[in-house]
Amino acid sequence: MDNYEDFISTVSHELRTPLTSIRGFAQTMLGSWDKLDDESKKKFLKIIEDQSNRLIGLVENMLSVTKLQSEKDIFVYKEANLRLLIEPVIAIIKNSYPSHKFEFNFNEKTPNIVVDKDKFQQIMTNLIENAAKYSNENTTVTINVSPCGDYVSIKVKDRGVGILPENYNRIFTKFSRIDNPLTRKVQGSGLGLYITRNLVEKMGGRISVMSGQGETVFEVLMPVKSVEEQARAKCSQ
Repeated sequence: MDNYEDFISTVSHELRTPLTSIRGFAQTMLGSWDKLDDESKKKFLKIIEDQSNRLIGLVENMLSVTKLQSEKDIFVYKEANLRLLIEPVIAIIKNSYPSHKFEFNFNEKTPNIVVDKDKFQQIMTNLIENAAKYSNENTTVTINVSPCGDYVSIKVKDRGVGILPENYNRIFTKFSRIDNPLTRKVQGSGLGLYITRNLVEKMGGRISVMSGQGETVFEVLMPVKSVEEQARAKCSQ
């Protein structure tokens, strides 16, 4: 019960902030439209758009958490080429972070893997967007994909302020946000990595983080299995 009450309390707080901003700037524009110059109108509309996008992201994350905690969450496994799954994700995020460089290194010996394609792309979106969001402008986000024994390794590296070892496990918990100069400037719900870890593990993979000397690397290991093997693994969970 306490966890449920904490969840509702946190959700209410997270939703209130963008809703208050949207209402406030909309009321200002409606009440002072003739007094505002075009530059101010564009600025206020941009704030409303940004806060609306934040609200949409929050709602999507809340729905994802609800699905993860439900037995009805369905995974549809298909064989996938990781280059074809990851390149579109990078292209979308690149548009939102034009000051960042994105380097994608794909080892051509990497085998196809069996995953739920939509959920895998959600994993990559969370990791790559986080890497851009929590690193300095004009830095490079690097994505490396290569075979690793019975797994495929996907590493996402950023040049940010780093994460202390004592926070490695904490960042994957619900509503967790690490306090540092970059996170103070960036709005977030603290749900992205929690969702990411759950999706990775539900598909039989593992996720870890290493950080130091101004670099942070998240590594996802996904098993190389046939559709039949992946289905059997899912049934045994």
